[in-house]
Amino acid sequence: MPLTDTAIKQAKPRDDDYWLTDEKGLRLLVKTTGAKYWRLKYRFDGKQKTLAIGVYPSVTLKSAREKVYEARRLLDQGLDPSQEKQKERRQVEHDHQNLFAVVAREWWEHQKGTWTEDHANRIWGRMVADVIPLIGEKPIYDVQPHEIIAIVRRIEARNALDVAQRVLQDIGRIGSYAVATDRMKINPARELSGILKSRKQEHRPSLPREELRGFLRDLDRYDETGRLLTKLAIQLLVLTFVRSGELRGARWEEFDLKEKLWRIPGHRMKMKTEHLVPLATQTIEILKALKPISGQYELLFPSERSRNDCMSDGTLRLAIFRLGYDGKTVGKSKCVPHGFRATASSILNEKGFNPDAIERQLAHMERNGVRAAYTHHARYLEERHNMMQWWADFLDSLRV
Repeated sequence: MPLTDTAIKQAKPRDDDYWLTDEKGLRLLVKTTGAKYWRLKYRFDGKQKTLAIGVYPSVTLKSAREKVYEARRLLDQGLDPSQEKQKERRQVEHDHQNLFAVVAREWWEHQKGTWTEDHANRIWGRMVADVIPLIGEKPIYDVQPHEIIAIVRRIEARNALDVAQRVLQDIGRIGSYAVATDRMKINPARELSGILKSRKQEHRPSLPREELRGFLRDLDRYDETGRLLTKLAIQLLVLTFVRSGELRGARWEEFDLKEKLWRIPGHRMKMKTEHLVPLATQTIEILKALKPISGQYELLFPSERSRNDCMSDGTLRLAIFRLGYDGKTVGKSKCVPHGFRATASSILNEKGFNPDAIERQLAHMERNGVRAAYTHHARYLEERHNMMQWWADFLDSLRV
């Protein structure tokens, strides 16, 4: 007699496991624990076999019978339902391992050791915000160029053109990784570089030479209204014209005052190569003045909120704006922390210093391989020592 839902519900556990029989080989195993398992008894290739169908009540009587019908259909085609189920399970596992989100995470985990922690977090943050919600649950080999274009267009629509560029690059790198790991044959992002909108090149605001004197005098008075640590940071930024992040992340262990040298490790540099900054006498004096303020910490410029974190770029930017260099004050140009690099480069080139030494001091990497190797090893160090001392003396002369 076929089973009924009532009979199944009323089946109670006994001292031993027992079976309830339905039709077409479908049976229900009732365990001593009360658990109930659907099984299909069938013959294939002359052998008695059993197919696990599911657990009651997650799989209802009706669903179990439908699965029996499907199994019988496979048998009629000469296929073993158990083997087909294993194939299906392997395919599901294969599809999961090849989901875009899974491959992207695998690529990110593989690469993140080559990046700074902040950079790694920014990359994954872009994936989570802009990419994975749209194609994350799709097998990477099914991702089409038009879907990538749609992602980029959505980002462009909010005028985040730089983010769009980086996201496209990241998707392309994930695609290359998928090809290399035999997840797909062709990278769908390979030919999409031309789809991006171009942004008009905007240079970071920098001080014209004629305003540098006024800025330095304004900065000398900054400690009357601002934080001394911030003032010293800006002074060092002007003297060394490193990137803002390189200065703000500076650690005391990087400085050798006897050698008059600041060694910025490669992992903190944009191009991942150690950078040497010769220290002028005036720079060393500022470092000595800074020592009683932050010498007990690892960082020269720790954040007020957490001494383990560095001062933010916004702190420096706001201080410069408070001096009137915000683009809104009559007679004063807009200036940002990064802009001192352009100001220094312009003046040093104008004064006839070796352009290669200037470029090396700016930590600009030469694209030509042979030339890059030479400039990296030679570093023009003695020439740059003289140049940086001249620069510091020049800045002092403007204050008079």
